[in-house]
Amino acid sequence: MTGAADGAQVGGVPNPPGPVTRAVVLPRTLIILLELAAAVVVVGGIRTASWLVGPVFLALVIVITVHPVHARLRSRGLPGWAATTLLVLVVYGVLVVLAGVVVVSLARLATLLPSYAPQFNELLASATAELARFGVGTEQLREIAGTLNYGRLLSVVSGLLLGLTSLLGNLVFLLSLLLFLSIEASGAGTRLALIARERAPIAEALTGFTRQTRRYMGVNTVFGLVTGLVDWVMLALLGVPLALLWGLLVFITNYIPYIGFWIGLVPPVLLALLTGGWELAAIVFVLYTVVNFVLTSVIQPKYVGDAVGISVSLTLVALVFWGWVLGTIGAVLAVPLTLFAKALIVDVNPGMRWANAILGSTTTARRSMDAPAPGPPGDDDPPPPSDRPDGASASGPASAMMNTSPREP
Repeated sequence: MTGAADGAQVGGVPNPPGPVTRAVVLPRTLIILLELAAAVVVVGGIRTASWLVGPVFLALVIVITVHPVHARLRSRGLPGWAATTLLVLVVYGVLVVLAGVVVVSLARLATLLPSYAPQFNELLASATAELARFGVGTEQLREIAGTLNYGRLLSVVSGLLLGLTSLLGNLVFLLSLLLFLSIEASGAGTRLALIARERAPIAEALTGFTRQTRRYMGVNTVFGLVTGLVDWVMLALLGVPLALLWGLLVFITNYIPYIGFWIGLVPPVLLALLTGGWELAAIVFVLYTVVNFVLTSVIQPKYVGDAVGISVSLTLVALVFWGWVLGTIGAVLAVPLTLFAKALIVDVNPGMRWANAILGSTTTARRSMDAPAPGPPGDDDPPPPSDRPDGASASGPASAMMNTSPREP
């Protein structure tokens, strides 16, 4: 086109040559640096707005997890508004009961701990005497005794009680989010169908995210309930105070990968140490370890399988990262947050799917190797989503993502 334009004449006078445009190609190193800088800015923004991002994502995960119940209620003939109202009321009731148990138990713990000050000091003196027998110096023992101050433990509990006001405020915000997200979820299938009509990879990535999140949260909820109930009954039979609180703590920390067990183990063991000495503490430690190992390490993997499809190393790094970014909510939702980030960064872009070989688990990599490689497109291949009539290709991802029921009138 440029050569033809250069040789063209208007009125016998040749035209001057037109400007030649050249595409500017940035160096690969510069592109990577820009992407890393953008990632730092995004993470910093999320951390700054963690008070908002955390509750919003928690509400989204809850809605995704319980949405199949809504579809099942609709299939039994219940109107859409009635199914949504019933489901929201049940979720509200569970959250309010959990919050009430935490508030009452922490209040009882604050009144109970001061009565164990003599036992704590006696155990501390006994421990320092034993250390002195093994040659630990006097100065070191004084430093250890100063660090293990019983008053600091009371101040930590007082800080937890002072933080209940913000906890209740977040609970009200979470309940409001659940209400509106539950109402909006009824039309999620239609919206995803519109996305799939133009951007099928995005719809498939969101479908995979919801499917994996729902299975992960569902299985962890069931096994967390079973583990919490068993530990509650066990601690109550052993006479450990506040057994219900420690059972609830086990249920919540079951969502935290790898370190959740140790977080739920330390408080009841310490309280058993104060109430019954080393013997009771050892019994609680052994029983806790056996129960949680059998349920979460032997039985649970058989039901979870390879539900999330991410490696163990990535899960551990994600736990630390999201805990730093969003706090406690980030640690609890580390796996769903990682799945969501992976869906937005890797799964939506066919050119980035190679990253699944690094981020995925060994089982996922082997399954991908056993799968037949896609051949070149031929005449018998289906048309792209934009060319199909009535968005037929969008129905698959849309219906699979939210397991939606028929549209409301």
